[in-house]
Amino acid sequence: MLLQIVHIILTVLWWFIIAQAVMSWLIAFNVINTHNQFVGQLWMVLDRITEPLYRPFRRIMPDFGGLDLTPMLVLILIIIIDGPVLSYLARLAYANGMA
Repeated sequence: MLLQIVHIILTVLWWFIIAQAVMSWLIAFNVINTHNQFVGQLWMVLDRITEPLYRPFRRIMPDFGGLDLTPMLVLILIIIIDGPVLSYLARLAYANGMA
C-alpha cells in the first residue's frame, strides 16, 4: 500500500515537472504572458511545487547559461525511483510476507 502511494506521488510530481517545463518554454518564447492573472497564478503554483525539488541539484550542477537541465535530471531520478527502486522494494516486501 505504501509503495502504491509513493508511486502515485512520483507520478503527480512527474506531471507537475512536465507542466512547469512546457510552461517555461511558452513563457520564454512569449506565447503566453505571466501578466495574465491565470497564467501568473498557475506559474507561481508550479514554481512553488517544483523549486524545492530543483534547489539541491541547482547547487551542484554547472551553469549552462540559459539552459536549465535540472528538470530533466529530476525526471530521470523519478524514473529510477519509480521503476527499479520501487520494484525492488515491492519484491523485498513480498518475499518477507509484508504484501
